[in-house]
Amino acid sequence: MIHTMETPKAVYVHIPFCRHKCYYCDFNTYALKNQPVMKYLQAMEREIEQTVKQIPPDTIETIFIGGGTPTALSVEEMRYLLQVLNTYFPNRSTDFEFTSEANPGTTDDEKFNVMYEGGVNRMSFGVQTFRNELLVSLGRIHDVDDVYRSIERARKTGFRNLSIDLMFGLPRQTLADMEHSLNSALQLDLTHYSLYSLKVEESTLFHTLYERNELPLPEEETEVAMYEMIMHRLQKEGYRQYEISNFAKPGFESRHNSMYWRNKSYYGFGAGAHGYMHGIRHMNVKGVQAYIDAAAKGLPRLEEHRVDPKEAMEDFMMVGLRMMEGVKRDGFREQFGIELESVFGPILTRLVQLKALERDEQGYRLSRQAIPIGNEVFGEFVGSIT
Repeated sequence: MIHTMETPKAVYVHIPFCRHKCYYCDFNTYALKNQPVMKYLQAMEREIEQTVKQIPPDTIETIFIGGGTPTALSVEEMRYLLQVLNTYFPNRSTDFEFTSEANPGTTDDEKFNVMYEGGVNRMSFGVQTFRNELLVSLGRIHDVDDVYRSIERARKTGFRNLSIDLMFGLPRQTLADMEHSLNSALQLDLTHYSLYSLKVEESTLFHTLYERNELPLPEEETEVAMYEMIMHRLQKEGYRQYEISNFAKPGFESRHNSMYWRNKSYYGFGAGAHGYMHGIRHMNVKGVQAYIDAAAKGLPRLEEHRVDPKEAMEDFMMVGLRMMEGVKRDGFREQFGIELESVFGPILTRLVQLKALERDEQGYRLSRQAIPIGNEVFGEFVGSIT
């Protein structure tokens, strides 16, 4: 028995606008200039309205505004967006987490105040590096001073739960650069840090340069050394690595992202957004005007498909093993009504023998030495159920 009728407790909202597209970014984003932003937000309200009629929300535990750059919205646009979310998702858990992504350099006191008053209680800043020359080479619009100013403003407004994203394995980035960024980040004494290795995605400027052999990436052993240093330093400073790329002070783990890693249902709104509701995964129409037009006629879906039990079980393993606590037998039994080993016994035994996974009474998790090659381990579960 698969629990697919679970009402989502998480909401994702996509703001596809950026002041400028970064050279490594393959997200569904568009340069802000001359975009019909308000019409887009109104279209999103129509999508939300239609969705909650079909699947009325229960108590909401997390909302996440991602992008793009949500803080590229004007104060009026931001106020409208928050009003929409507060209207359609009024029932919240006592420990409700409301995150907005932000780009340093697109925030001011008034915008922060509107966000704080509108219920946002967690900010996640896309910092990427504390070296100005590397920021320029990534196509970022902010500089290091913007980072410090934005964090200070957020704190002054009242935000206490603050996170930043950093990247490693950047073109021309050295181990010393990474250590400098890490030291600078830790001096800010934030509650949460996300650290991602650069992936060269197709349809990005970086991919074009890579194809031409003009993207001087660090050697693989340098990148591994960066990651080892990151894990060691953050742990030493009292941050818990709770997922492959994420570190938090105890109690400040991203509850929204944990919904994804636990393979839970979530509402997904906006152009190109993904959602997972009542056992059906969907992706929305991507273009801004195309999305506005589609939302005027009905739900702005590009595609949707029902997740069969096999796919759901494989997803459960692949996303669950990203978390350091791993996958739990109880959780698997609760979602699928059968025992974990009865489905994945042979693979699990083999991965434990290879010392890629560790087994305990509750379930399985990545071993310390398998963390850097996590993706290879997760790949073992793709298409593994015949």
